[in-house]
Amino acid sequence: MKSFFAALTRHPLGLLGTALVTASALLILTLTGLELVGLHGSPYIGILAYLVLPGIFLLGLLLIPLGVARARRREREAEERGEAPPAFPVLDLNVGSTRNKTLLFLFLTAVNVVVLVLATYKGVEFMDTTAFCGESCHSVMAPEYTAYQRSPHARVKCVSCHIGPGADWFVKSKLSGSWQVVSVLFDLYPRPIPAPIENLRPARETCEQCHWPTKFVGDKLVVRTHYADDEENTELKSVLLLRVGGLQGRTSQGIHWHVDPGVKIRYLADESRERVYDVEMTLADGTGKTFRIDEKPEEPGHWREMDCVDCHNRPSHIYRMPEAEIEAALEDGRIDRFLPFVRREAIRAMNGTYDSHDAARAGIADTLTGFYRERYPKVAASRGAAIDDAGRVAGELYAANVFPSMNVAWGTYPNHIGHADDGGCFRCHDDLHEAGDGSTISQDCDTCHSLLALEEEDPEILADLNP
Repeated sequence: MKSFFAALTRHPLGLLGTALVTASALLILTLTGLELVGLHGSPYIGILAYLVLPGIFLLGLLLIPLGVARARRREREAEERGEAPPAFPVLDLNVGSTRNKTLLFLFLTAVNVVVLVLATYKGVEFMDTTAFCGESCHSVMAPEYTAYQRSPHARVKCVSCHIGPGADWFVKSKLSGSWQVVSVLFDLYPRPIPAPIENLRPARETCEQCHWPTKFVGDKLVVRTHYADDEENTELKSVLLLRVGGLQGRTSQGIHWHVDPGVKIRYLADESRERVYDVEMTLADGTGKTFRIDEKPEEPGHWREMDCVDCHNRPSHIYRMPEAEIEAALEDGRIDRFLPFVRREAIRAMNGTYDSHDAARAGIADTLTGFYRERYPKVAASRGAAIDDAGRVAGELYAANVFPSMNVAWGTYPNHIGHADDGGCFRCHDDLHEAGDGSTISQDCDTCHSLLALEEEDPEILADLNP
């Protein structure tokens, strides 16, 4: 036994390799044990246990035979007379010491294989976790991870959408991720991080693992609450009947007509897909049209077949505008709607320029407090707690959507659902894309919804529905 370990550690490289293998194996097993009993959940410990330490373990395994070879060469050079020792050891298993060394070598090799298999399995498993995707590169991914946690898909793993099932896209994503690691290490990444529209797997291979588009049928009544910029923050209601549509019988209609299995839509757009130039439509019977606008891309455009993410482009990373955030806070009571002009002033404060989240929280709170002290001193004296709550909530909403260190501001990432804040539907439905027969892609509101009430205080339709 002693001679076996002496052979491994006779050269400094072998000694270093043995030390690395032993230390890294013990740490991997220890950290794995800690995880099994639930004593840690940090992504940084996971990176150490399943990515860094296995690499050190492999390095040690490579250094050990290199050290043994160097030691043997050094012994041969030191031999002054006689025949040089054989190039390879003679394994005579009839000799007890040789047999014991061979068995020990095989045992240690088996242990090493088990450790590597465990580390590899846990490494792959760890790289599929949301913590790895969202928290490992905290400053880089903070905007997307924050938006993800507030989204309808907050319980869906990142890899379910960004990679999906199967090994081929897993390999592609890890190869792409290698450059991302380099970019983070050497601060080469852009600010803000662009949406990965070119590298996403086709949506029908991911989204449709859960969502069945042919079942999105019929109409849906939507009631949206808004608030006026007046002193009373007057509550207003908009009522829409959305034509969700989809495949009904043998034909599709409404919004989800676009995903009819018999309909194929391709479009030519700029790299960001914000500006659409040509749209090709092919129907189930083989007929089709091409709708064009006079404008042409300055650089070669990109042709793409339309799928879910051309409208649902921010399904899990939703950034809202200050108006939407404040109105939601007024509706659910996080901000007292009876504070005079609180909607207008909160939005004004949130639209200020701040260097950091801490500066924004302080600045927004100070702006609101100062407004009420100057314009409504009695309100400031009697309702200070409500004003403080409004400033705190507005600061939190700012921090959930704006990230100064990453150059993420209000509206940096457009959302194509609807057309209230960004181009959205109107990228194509603008009455400007015209086919050869004179028909256009209509901008008629009734194509997608019926507007039953628009920002009314007491819509009659709601009274009829709730007599």
